[in-house]
Amino acid sequence: MPVDCKEKILSNDYYDVIIDFPIWVLGDYAERQCHVSIENLYHFIYYPREDIGDSQIYFSSYRSVPKLYGLMQEGGGAGGFDPNSLIASGIPQVQREPLALTGRGVVVCIIDTGIDYTNPVFRNEDGTSRILAIWDQTIQTGTPPEGFLYGTEYRREDINRALQAEDPYSVVPSRDEIGHGTSLASVAAGSRLNGGLTFLGGAPEADIVVVKLKDCKQYLRDFYLLPQTVPAYQENDIMLGVQYADSFTEPFSRPVVICLGMGTNYGDHTGSSPLGRYLNAIAVRRNRAVVVAGGNEGNAAHHFQGRLNNQGTGGLNSRAVEVRVEQGAEGFFLELWGSLPDIFTVSVRTPGGETIPPVRLGLQDSLTYSFIYERSRVTIAGFLVEPASGEELILMKVQNPTPGIWTFQVEASGEIHNGEFNMWLPIRQFLSAPVYFLESSPYITLTEPSMASSVICVSTYDALNNSFYIESGRGFSRCGAIRPDFAAPGVDVSTVNGKRSESSMAAAITVGAVAQFMQWAVVEGNNIVVESREIKNYFIRGAARSFDMTYPNREWGYGRLNMVGTFDALIGV
Repeated sequence: MPVDCKEKILSNDYYDVIIDFPIWVLGDYAERQCHVSIENLYHFIYYPREDIGDSQIYFSSYRSVPKLYGLMQEGGGAGGFDPNSLIASGIPQVQREPLALTGRGVVVCIIDTGIDYTNPVFRNEDGTSRILAIWDQTIQTGTPPEGFLYGTEYRREDINRALQAEDPYSVVPSRDEIGHGTSLASVAAGSRLNGGLTFLGGAPEADIVVVKLKDCKQYLRDFYLLPQTVPAYQENDIMLGVQYADSFTEPFSRPVVICLGMGTNYGDHTGSSPLGRYLNAIAVRRNRAVVVAGGNEGNAAHHFQGRLNNQGTGGLNSRAVEVRVEQGAEGFFLELWGSLPDIFTVSVRTPGGETIPPVRLGLQDSLTYSFIYERSRVTIAGFLVEPASGEELILMKVQNPTPGIWTFQVEASGEIHNGEFNMWLPIRQFLSAPVYFLESSPYITLTEPSMASSVICVSTYDALNNSFYIESGRGFSRCGAIRPDFAAPGVDVSTVNGKRSESSMAAAITVGAVAQFMQWAVVEGNNIVVESREIKNYFIRGAARSFDMTYPNREWGYGRLNMVGTFDALIGV
């Protein structure tokens, strides 16, 4: 019995491949496979597992493998509602007259773990839902959104029927088991309860669209060596969620603000990933804005920055990079990104003293090494010109690593011109035990896709004392582009699930602020063609800045989010 396309998209027996060129280039066989297109910008092909062969072939095609994204959550606690983070951002101030900006007429889209649609913070005063729709990618028993092949869509009328039922989940079974998406939505667009004393979100009258992402396929979890219990989401599923959000309303009908509160360390950290490039394409469209969290990797010791010099200058043409692996680590990926025009090689020394010599690999090749006295296996792939960035990528996959100090000796092949290279380990949620560089850099630690140039990227600070959040990702991008754009409160932020400290809370507050601005600009007709880049620059002009700092900088970007300052700048105050 033939397997239909929906089953192939969901089945672990089919490998997902992302391409950014016409499918016919790959031949008739590829065209005959199940495939999904995003506006002819990207195509997702679902190949039978047996046709891919072993994982070595998939590994060598790394640029086409969906990257996995994790939640930007660090922890939280109990506590009543505290508006301090909103007040520090100037959000309640512009909710009041004369501006009265509450997000009315704007659609806020949360692409995350779902939403608790029964919670009062997502209802109108009459008890009806403020949620326009939920696309739950995890439920396959209902009807998918038009133009999509999997999951189930629940519209506002379905949700309202559920709210009137004795058992709401018998009507709309979508739940947020993790609570992360619910927290994001409440901060960005939670209703005003008890006059704002019990709860208040950034845009309390905005409508809400939710995409609940399905968990990644098991083969990708195994491929990236992820712990079995950690939430992880596929790049192509997120991209389809973004397409759903963008297509939900027509341009110049209602503006849409997209919130992405997850991130990854996979990729070149310049925004060149398929997701980053697609978010850029959405962000430059009129009446659209995209806000992305900067991640919590600033203090994780997961980034190394090095530079080699010519021997004739008295510098080094080789650099030892040491990685500490704690007991219990099942494995990890390590990426090295070089800078043009240099060519790098890497040799490896295990904690037991066994070595892998430097090897120059072809355009698309990989080798796996096993050791005599250790159970570890190391797979190395080399890409002299990685297609998205155009620069060199050396990719290392370490399985069953021996605990201790691993040494990766980075050397230049031939003459050194630039000499700079960067290395990243996975985000901490993707490691089963601590793995970190002994000599790390806290900079260039913003997670992807926040490096995409046209999206609004925010770092995180504590509004209680205006101190920078130590866990927050920091800029700039690998190529020196100014990221983040500015900082927003993200420490002890009040959500419907208690207080949370994480970069996604800073993104959610910013989403509320952007929805307010969209109401003023588009709904009220002050600038009906506005998009992400313009909003970003309005916010930068109004950002709060300290006299003793130079801007832009790697922590704060151009300053702190300040909606009052933004509107003061508009009138020339």
